Amino acid sequence: MPQERPITRIDACFEKCRQENRPALVTFITAGDPDKETGQKLLNNLPEAGADIIELGMPFSDPMAEGIPIQLSTQRALKAGMRMDDTLNMVRAFRKIDNETPIVLMGYYNPIYFRGSKAFAQEAQEAGVDGLIIVDLPPEADDELCLPAMKAGINFIRLATPTTDDRRLPTVLQNTSGFVYYVSMTGITGANLTNTNRVNDAVKRIKDHTDLPVAVGFGVKTKEQAHTIGMDADGVVVGSALVSALKESLDPEDRATENTIKAVTDLVKDLKAGVLSARQEAAE
Repeated sequence: MPQERPITRIDACFEKCRQENRPALVTFITAGDPDKETGQKLLNNLPEAGADIIELGMPFSDPMAEGIPIQLSTQRALKAGMRMDDTLNMVRAFRKIDNETPIVLMGYYNPIYFRGSKAFAQEAQEAGVDGLIIVDLPPEADDELCLPAMKAGINFIRLATPTTDDRRLPTVLQNTSGFVYYVSMTGITGANLTNTNRVNDAVKRIKDHTDLPVAVGFGVKTKEQAHTIGMDADGVVVGSALVSALKESLDPEDRATENTIKAVTDLVKDLKAGVLSARQEAAE
């Protein structure tokens, strides 16, 4: 019989949200954007603003699935000297003040491959990382990182897309844990979400194949969209809108201002209000 997986912070978070009859708000920021100090402060402040789960982008020079806002945020972080060691150190510092909020590292395989998959998985787990989303590793390459991550006690979160049909879905779900990340559209992050009804239909279809929570991202920018998606999804993921809010707060040289943290946390608070109201409406 397969060995039971230990309960992770991600599992506990979604169970708590289920008991409270609400979806989770999953927020994305790029580690070290626009600089290491501001990035750490922002990470530390996200839970109080309303983030249930935090996706922390690992800066990489060629983020192929990302739109312009996240590409630019990655460039700012790399320019500030952000490297993988610094990203893991951000998590370590966060864990000194918060041992409950799940952190998911999101990015690309190249920097991990360079480090060594098994070594990276162990180091990430020891730093306090709960999950990984690696967008350029398909299920056929599970032995590269997915299985070492699982062995280290880290959830490996897989992406499902509008083109993932019922024949492909079982393969995608095979070693997925934590939650399923449904990409609401084809294309890159930051595009406009145009058909929420189609997204909700897709969430219901995925749930026919798995008991895992389903979180929806790509294109969610407003309180109203978060509300609509949250009526059916177990989680609402917001990234580009937060990264754009950060960018708009910077000075002309892309340096942080006194408004930078507040610009992002205020938007998180607004999005959280939309998420919280979703199930309230459904229950009425």
